[in-house]
Amino acid sequence: MTIGAVSPDIDNAAVSSAAAQRLPGENNGTDFSQTLRTSLSSGRADLDAIFDEASKRYGIPANLLKAVAKAESNFRPDATSRCGAMGIMQLMPGTARALGVTDAYDPEQNIMGGAKFLKDMLDQFNGDVSLALAAYNAGPNNVVKYGGIPPFNETQNYVRTVLEYLGGDITAGMAAIGDKSGGAAVKSGEGSGLAGLNDVLTQMVLMKILEMQMNSSDDDKDKRIF
Repeated sequence: MTIGAVSPDIDNAAVSSAAAQRLPGENNGTDFSQTLRTSLSSGRADLDAIFDEASKRYGIPANLLKAVAKAESNFRPDATSRCGAMGIMQLMPGTARALGVTDAYDPEQNIMGGAKFLKDMLDQFNGDVSLALAAYNAGPNNVVKYGGIPPFNETQNYVRTVLEYLGGDITAGMAAIGDKSGGAAVKSGEGSGLAGLNDVLTQMVLMKILEMQMNSSDDDKDKRIF
């Protein structure tokens, strides 16, 4: 699992995690509808149990799946990246559709889909975990193109981060389900820190808008946002 030696000096070449996800042609059209249980519209999901189920189904260590999820979203089912990647495993819309994931914010569907995609990457790169992780982040075509981990700072940092997480015990815990608000933007490796900041800023902006509306005159009612 040693990260290959590539130049760390290439800037502005980072590829957003999962934004470059591409499935091999033979995997397109895979349908999980008969194997996945759609979660209830509200409640809580035992993420560790779902990861264990995915581990058994695809023969991938549960801790590896959790390490990827921790790096991707810090286990947030409602996470949405700036490029549109969704859910715990940060699946792009096209990837989710190709995997047969009908609700990327459903924890079980998302984790199973991400596990299937990671399994495909492990198979494509002969079980090399580092290369599979790089492909999960930057796309398999870039791994093939560069003959190893691509010289993208984000991808190199991503692989290191996941491998570091993999070195310890990871508990995913419970997660609220049914919230499809999209959450705050999440970037790989950032966890919930940035998301929390964005939530606060959003609330401040909304409060300022509401204050302005309350102070506006009756003549301006037709111009109000709410």
